[in-house]
Amino acid sequence: MGADRGIVVARPSTPLAAALPQRRRLAVACATVLILSAGCASSASLASPEASTHEPVANATPTTAPTARPLQTNPPGQLTHGRSFHTATALTDARVLVAGGYYNRRPIDSANLYDPTTDTFTATGSQTRARGFDTATRLADGRVLLVGGDSAEWNFDGPYIASAELYDPTAGSFRLTGAMATGRNLHTATLLIDGRVLIAGGDGRGTVSLASAELYDPTAGTFGPTGEMVAARGFQTATRLADGRVLLTGGTSDGWKGADFLASAEIYDAKTGTFTATGQMASKRGNHTATLLRDGRVLIIGGSPDGTTSLASAELYDPKTGKFTATGSMAAARTFHEATLLADGRVLVSGGDPAGWIYDGPFLASVEIYDPKTGKFTPTGSMVAALTNQTATLLPDARVLIAGGYNGKTDVADAEIYDPTSGTFSLIR
Repeated sequence: MGADRGIVVARPSTPLAAALPQRRRLAVACATVLILSAGCASSASLASPEASTHEPVANATPTTAPTARPLQTNPPGQLTHGRSFHTATALTDARVLVAGGYYNRRPIDSANLYDPTTDTFTATGSQTRARGFDTATRLADGRVLLVGGDSAEWNFDGPYIASAELYDPTAGSFRLTGAMATGRNLHTATLLIDGRVLIAGGDGRGTVSLASAELYDPTAGTFGPTGEMVAARGFQTATRLADGRVLLTGGTSDGWKGADFLASAEIYDAKTGTFTATGQMASKRGNHTATLLRDGRVLIIGGSPDGTTSLASAELYDPKTGKFTATGSMAAARTFHEATLLADGRVLVSGGDPAGWIYDGPFLASVEIYDPKTGKFTPTGSMVAALTNQTATLLPDARVLIAGGYNGKTDVADAEIYDPTSGTFSLIR
């Protein structure tokens, strides 16, 4: 990362929800950020004012979105905008769609395509609206479904977006599809075996997590109801098991407030459309990760149990017994980290925040690898930058793309590549 080259407003040393009033007071100062160490904002603009009103937000009055910024150009190895809380989706042609998120607390509608054959990013069509804290799911036909999220500036109060849109990789464009019955962010989206997408839980009104769930039918382009979860939860994980059921773990029952974390877990059965309780984790966790291993077990890593601290512990869920058991712990406690299943079956755990939801750094550049054969974490090469809320996507050649994230000063446009052969990270230029 280069030296800072502009005005940067640091994020406050308080939990995210508690920091909201101060963030609002800082809005004018944040708008003065012109050039940052991640590189300049560029050819895809921030959301236009029109983008804030032409899609449904459940029970909402329109929120004014930030005005467009001047078009600028970043090097081909960088995203066109710095961003965090964005999505990254591996496409069927090996490219990666990086879309939306937040840039200096403001939601953006720009999207980029990463080409692993050239290690370059190019702009693609913009989303129909700016959104962060949303989900992106690759459908069976190769299109990408983006659902819900937040279109306001660090909005912890709701209401949130009910709309959804589809990205067509062939056309390079987004278009609206059916809307959910309930606006939500911090939810999960899981592709089911039959091609439908399960949207579960999330935050509905700032301090109210949701128990409701909906199913998206890509053939009809509509959302429909399904059974309610056993517990209302946001910041949870959702993992499709080998038998097609979906495991949901942890989260919070009070949305962004983050005072009531959960150790409970439940299973969704697509055949019956119902949720049932399963074994309970040893620790309460929110903003943790869950990774399906090759042997069918699910690895639960890190997260926060209380909003102010992070966990180094990990657990394994066995779908045959419906129980969680302890496994090796990480060297570093992490929340807002990434966990990526490597081509050889190990799991790469990168970055994150050691202080729960405080979100003021210092963040982690360290990276660890979990080996299911030994049940242990071991260190590997560190990232070039210490980051949280980056994305980490496995590429067809077994490398891992790290894109965007927050470095404690700004949302970065940089991207890094992890090479599992050498165990090292390199900055894309």
